[in-house]
Amino acid sequence: MMKSLWKRLTVLVACAVLCATATAHELTVMTSGGFSAAFERLAPQYSEQAGVEIQTVHGPSMGKTPQSIPSRLERGEHADVVIMVGSALQKLIDAGQVDPASRVELADSRIGMVVRSGAPKPNIDTVAQFKDALLQARSVAYSDSASGVYIENQLFKTLGIEQAMRAKSTKIERIPVGSVVADGRYQLGFQQVAELLPVRNVEFVGRIPEALQSITRYAAGVPVTSEHPEAAKRLLQYLQSEQAQAVARQTGLDPVSH
Repeated sequence: MMKSLWKRLTVLVACAVLCATATAHELTVMTSGGFSAAFERLAPQYSEQAGVEIQTVHGPSMGKTPQSIPSRLERGEHADVVIMVGSALQKLIDAGQVDPASRVELADSRIGMVVRSGAPKPNIDTVAQFKDALLQARSVAYSDSASGVYIENQLFKTLGIEQAMRAKSTKIERIPVGSVVADGRYQLGFQQVAELLPVRNVEFVGRIPEALQSITRYAAGVPVTSEHPEAAKRLLQYLQSEQAQAVARQTGLDPVSH
């Protein structure tokens, strides 16, 4: 009787240990759009190599929509790692929500342009050609994240076409800009290259001229509320590895420029 009871207790303790171990190896990662395509490829690779289960949550780096990473953290959603625009990550660090010592730089991202599949592709190699393409366009869409903020607040002003663009430009919230170009609602779409390339039924025209580029830095960190900070830091080390960086480049991201 006692021997049987002891065996059952041993099994229960073993199960409890295994369950605790499994929980300790589950990481929740919040990532914004620009790094999402890369992370979708990297997460399964890391899970297999490290024996870590990863739950991925997507959301914009900034903005007040319920899906944005700052909004999610503000209402208490759990995350072990956040991957987002560097300036937005710094705000979370300054607010005491992310461990400053955990920050790592992952990639740089440039702005690109798409048209609907089969539509004419304007030449945007030079600043003059790019400006003309904008003026000739029937409608223009851009994101509500870093690239769109730059386009709306700086790019149009720099080109001297702010008034001309106001009536035909729209900021797209929550969904990929390419999707509203693919369905014909907008003629030109602008977003981070890495966010445009995965969208179906659009054609990538190219990056906007380098003289007009706004390079967005993607970085990552560990929230101070992470339940598994050491495991989270090991994931960040992997994302900085050459193996991971090669995958990031394949999705349209650029190496970090110092």
